[in-house]
Order: sequence, then structure tokens, then C-alpha cells
Amino acid sequence: MQRRHILLGATAIGATLASQRSLAHHGWSSFDETRPLYLSGRIKAVKWQNPHAEIVITVAANGVLPADLSSRKVPAQTSSVDGAKILAAASLPRKVGDWTIELSPMTRINAWKVPEPRVGDIVSAVAYGFTDEKDAFARVEYLIIGGQLYGLRSSPA
Repeated sequence: MQRRHILLGATAIGATLASQRSLAHHGWSSFDETRPLYLSGRIKAVKWQNPHAEIVITVAANGVLPADLSSRKVPAQTSSVDGAKILAAASLPRKVGDWTIELSPMTRINAWKVPEPRVGDIVSAVAYGFTDEKDAFARVEYLIIGGQLYGLRSSPA
């Protein structure tokens, strides 16, 4: 009888932890996809790991939107993404300072052959933040490293 209580207790603890983990992992609907942001800055920290790689960059107040951003060739992806429209709609963030940009899972990053950036490197991204930008956190749609544009919504086509 005592063994059954331990097993039931362990099952309940496991279910609680799983539900907390799923609450901690946000959905895409949290991000404002009506306003893509162009974020560019020097890397302060890198977490190159699952479930999502993350990079912390410092976005300067004097940021500039590249004149050719909307005309850059977007890579083909397995998901239907209107990349040209997203790049054309990108604007600079209102908030400057440190931003955490969340990339896709490592399997997708590896499929794109994205080189692992290092602290001190400069990277850019077209990403979606929260509506009010209060958290300076964004989900990356396109990552730009060394002039190369990587689409992160899905795998390469």
C-alpha cells in the first residue's frame, strides 16, 4: 500500500513539473507579428542550446535600418513565409539596450548551417517582440550573420 502512495505522489509531481514547464514555454501568439523589428548589436551572451538558442545583444540608440533590407534575397523555407514583406515592414525598436533574441531549436539551426556566434560579434535579426517591448525579448524570423540571411521559421526548402 505504501508503494502505491509513493508511485502516485511521484506521478503527481511529474505532472505538476510538466505543466509548469509548458506554462513557462510561451506560444507564438505572445509576439506582435504586425511589427517586425530590425535588431542589430554586439553580442553580450550566447546560449547555443535547446529548446531554443538565445543571444543577448546590445542595441544602440543610434541604430540604422539598412537601406537594402527590403531588397535582400530571402532563403526558401519549408513553411510559406512572405519574407520580402516582413523585411520591408521591419522597423527599429523603440527600446534600446540589451535585447534577448530567441532563435529556433538547434535542429533547425543545424539544418540552416548557422555558424555559432561568439560574444563580441555583431549580429542582426528581423524579429517579433512583445507589443509594448517591455521585456526586450524577441523571436527571430531572420538572423543575419556576416551578411548571410538565415530564415528560422522552418527548415530550408
